[in-house]
Amino acid sequence: MQKKHINRLLRTTGTIAAFGLLLYQLRRQGWSEILESVAAIPPWRFAAAIVLILVSRLVVAVRWHVLLQTAGQPIRLSDSLRITFSGLFASNFLPTTIGGDVVRLAMALRMGYDNVVATASLVVDRLVGVAGMATAAPLGLIPLFGGLSSGPVAAGAFGAFSSRVGNIRARLWEALHLWMRSPRGLLLAFAWTWAHQLALFGVVWLMLGGLGEPPPFWLVGGLWSLTYFVTLLPVSINGLGLQELSMTAIFTGLGGVSVGAAATAALLVRTLQTLASLPGALFLPDILSGGRPPEGEAP
Repeated sequence: MQKKHINRLLRTTGTIAAFGLLLYQLRRQGWSEILESVAAIPPWRFAAAIVLILVSRLVVAVRWHVLLQTAGQPIRLSDSLRITFSGLFASNFLPTTIGGDVVRLAMALRMGYDNVVATASLVVDRLVGVAGMATAAPLGLIPLFGGLSSGPVAAGAFGAFSSRVGNIRARLWEALHLWMRSPRGLLLAFAWTWAHQLALFGVVWLMLGGLGEPPPFWLVGGLWSLTYFVTLLPVSINGLGLQELSMTAIFTGLGGVSVGAAATAALLVRTLQTLASLPGALFLPDILSGGRPPEGEAP
């Protein structure tokens, strides 16, 4: 408990520090200039960005749905959507108490899906997402070697506490092998990952273009992927502040984007991501209340 308290304190401190540095950068650029830049973004760009961010969220749900289906879990797509959006909402609005993957696992178990397969599917889902970003990240490093940027270069484990540890590990290993024996499921999940990434890259590209500083689309994808890996560092709550600060530094250093435009775009992307998770509020109270689902709801 003491270690958890220290980790939470460190992440809270890191979040506050990252946001503080970001606000300092924005203040140096001038609030009035930033507000004028945001106001000048054409409405169609915001509309297109909202559509793309929703598409990326839906695709993430489909990716997990495919993994569960190929592992022999007859989950309905509507349930996959409900569970995924509940997890996204928890990650954005309840980051200090309940993680998104915890919510997804809890809801899956309450709906009657196999606990080990559901747990393993979340791990594989995360790994597929990381693999997708890893394939795009090299694009962000091209400016280091090709001089394409005009700017300067900037810088679950599964625990068991009973005598059933061996049995749980064996079942978990068997569950992971479900996807090894069914590469089609992994390939489909990877394809959906790229669909999600392209939609997300499009959101960033639209916002930077609206601010008058659009890097090439392929470069946006590579730089955002580098930002993603920085946010995996466990130094802030759900990457809050860290995502915005790292995006500002990376897009400024490697993409030739001004500090003001990069920081503003980072805040806009975070806002859109948060808004896209709001549908999860319709389903999250059910899992937090501890109530059981209706009899006919389980597969």
